[in-house]
Amino acid sequence: MDPECWVVGGEFEDSVFEERSERRPGPPAPYIAKRCEPQWFHEETDNGDDVEVLTLKKFRGDLAFRRQDYQKALQEYSSISERLPSTNFAVKRDVQEGQARCLARLGRHQEALEIAVSLENKATNTDHLTTVLYLQFAIYSSLQNLEKTIFCLQKLISLHPFNPWSWGKLAKTYLNVGPAFSASFTSAQAQKCFGLQDITSMPFSYSGKDHFSCLPEPGPESSASPGAVGVRRTQQAEIMPGNFPAQAAGEGAAGWLAAAQVKACASFIRARLLLQFTQSQQLSFALERNLRTQQEIEDEIKGLGLGEASLQLLTQVMGEDIVPEKIKDELHAEVKCVGPEALAALLPASLKEFEDKWFGKIKECLCPLENQFHTQIQILA
Repeated sequence: MDPECWVVGGEFEDSVFEERSERRPGPPAPYIAKRCEPQWFHEETDNGDDVEVLTLKKFRGDLAFRRQDYQKALQEYSSISERLPSTNFAVKRDVQEGQARCLARLGRHQEALEIAVSLENKATNTDHLTTVLYLQFAIYSSLQNLEKTIFCLQKLISLHPFNPWSWGKLAKTYLNVGPAFSASFTSAQAQKCFGLQDITSMPFSYSGKDHFSCLPEPGPESSASPGAVGVRRTQQAEIMPGNFPAQAAGEGAAGWLAAAQVKACASFIRARLLLQFTQSQQLSFALERNLRTQQEIEDEIKGLGLGEASLQLLTQVMGEDIVPEKIKDELHAEVKCVGPEALAALLPASLKEFEDKWFGKIKECLCPLENQFHTQIQILA
């Protein structure tokens, strides 16, 4: 056909001339979902598909871990790890994480840490790194390594600064400094100026659960629980906000513990602000949990005995960046797929770097209130 005579829209798809299948009268057949019997993955399968067999073994390992049979779970995970193809990155990471958690529960912490370090080095996005940091947090909590536990939480907060649960855990861990400090050092040693590096192996207790009320009390080696310490703070000696970092040796243990308590209070306040911000968007059990946690935080803050003016300053400083636009960006941010070096740049290089960023301004704000700020700290022997 002559192109000049071509009619626009005159071309037809072959499908126009195909006969359409007739619709059957009546309602469509109901969808029947496949139903699996409980613990169906325990059955032996004759299927030659290696992937399906490995998936069944992973489910068995997950169930054994849930039942706290960590040795059996470790065996299942280990048998999978050896047979997984190198291209199956997602399942391999899950299995290695399972191995590390089992090893930590079985007291084989060094092996667990080696796996965690390997996973961290292979992380290629922020989701991977977040998972690894939670794993390291669980391992160091089990090891009762206070410094490393705090640093893991600080890294998690640096990745997700609007997560109230991480801030709540950080506050609880700071409060554990008191019982750990008292149980681990004699009064002669307490005259020194301490940093977190001095108490790396102090015993402390943490359950790893989001609920603050789920945290167990310290064991018999501690003379008081964090809650009891809060109640007894009515008998306490002066917090000197101007010496917030407790760097002066003359302040000794009392000054250092005072600094830890101010950091704990600031972390609690930020957690509460974030919970209050999300409260209007929640219903049912999520709202109940939110309100219950806010009340627990309120009780903890009251136990710390800070004055109203100081609490207002802490609230102002810790809530400066809590605005809808920033939180919306955080919630809807895409997963950042970058290399290990770029991921490392997102994290604080040290405890001091994190604390200077989040708590440095608190020191400046509290200095003018030094003479109004009278709370006592009793060092429990």
